Amino acid sequence: MEFETVILGAGAAGLMCAAHAGPNVLLIDHARAPGEKIRISGGGRCNFTNLHAGPGNFLSRNPHFAKSALARYTQWDFLDLVQRHDIAWHEKTLGQLFCDGSARQIIAMLMAELDRAGATLWLQTALRDLRKTETGFALSLDREGTRREVGCKTLVLATGGKSIPKMGATGLAYDIAAQFDLPVTETRPALVPLTFPDGRFSDLSGVSLAARLSNQHASFDEALLFTHRGLSGPAVLQLSSYWREGEDITVNLAPDLALRDILRNQRQREGRRQLGTELSRHLPARLVQHLSTRLNLSERLADQSDKALDALVAALSDWRLTPGGSEGYRTAEVTLGGIDTAALSSKTMQAQSVPGLYAIGEAVDVTGWLGGYNFQWAWSSGHAAGTAIATHR
Repeated sequence: MEFETVILGAGAAGLMCAAHAGPNVLLIDHARAPGEKIRISGGGRCNFTNLHAGPGNFLSRNPHFAKSALARYTQWDFLDLVQRHDIAWHEKTLGQLFCDGSARQIIAMLMAELDRAGATLWLQTALRDLRKTETGFALSLDREGTRREVGCKTLVLATGGKSIPKMGATGLAYDIAAQFDLPVTETRPALVPLTFPDGRFSDLSGVSLAARLSNQHASFDEALLFTHRGLSGPAVLQLSSYWREGEDITVNLAPDLALRDILRNQRQREGRRQLGTELSRHLPARLVQHLSTRLNLSERLADQSDKALDALVAALSDWRLTPGGSEGYRTAEVTLGGIDTAALSSKTMQAQSVPGLYAIGEAVDVTGWLGGYNFQWAWSSGHAAGTAIATHR
């Protein structure tokens, strides 16, 4: 069977690309249903983009690479598509947009766009062999136990990264890149909880608060969640993309409180009150109890000098920790790194050295922040490749 274009991977990027790549497109995936990551995202409501999406919200060896695709298909373009399909949505914190209903509405919208474009979707289909030909590519596929031989002029890698292997994620895109001598940057779990092998926070499991997490590379003010195995929550997931093993992170437990002034004022008004009692008015009680032995919070406010209170505030706002590792690809929302952008055209997403081969979405070394940014990269890069393929048939 001959197709103009074959797209490997029916996730967010692959579906978007198929909707724009013109006629005679085959989209394949080994899963039973398309868009599985879309389905589970955002607690089942899909954080489908972010109002603030821009190049500065993405990590890549080349920080300029994403600019072209993001500028030509923006968050406003995708929001317009959502509204044209009558999907109700709402904004949460920090510009995050979610469906009022279900993430399945986004999948249904993309499937409708796929049908409108006349693309063919084969599910439960595995790639067994791939080779370059004089006119394009030859693929040997296993579709529900039946061998299929398919040819195409253009091939798009939209198979994602290694994150969440229980959903079938593999490093297939990187294997194909290696087959065609395309470089791949270091890959590692990103947007992932950080762990401590000594279980030091097991007594705090479930405690959360607004905090500032930072290291020498980045800083994020969002929620922090303590777990049996370590630290999670949006602030931790964000910083994990900028963290490497052996590096410290700094936790500010009260970034929005003038604790120094609060404690000095309370020393005058409620001097007999214990430090821990006063701090429990501003921080979770279980957290204060956890910190009490290290910071000696059983002493009275009245017995504290200005210097002692300043030292306490410094300890709460500059808590240095060294995670032992992360939860890994098992729970990582995305994969950091991927097919090196130096090998791709930022305008079309086509490989510079292999005409007809494209790479989009998470397979590429472009990784977004938490909060809808990675979906926006999927929409933007899928649109870039799809329109380029349709234009240059």
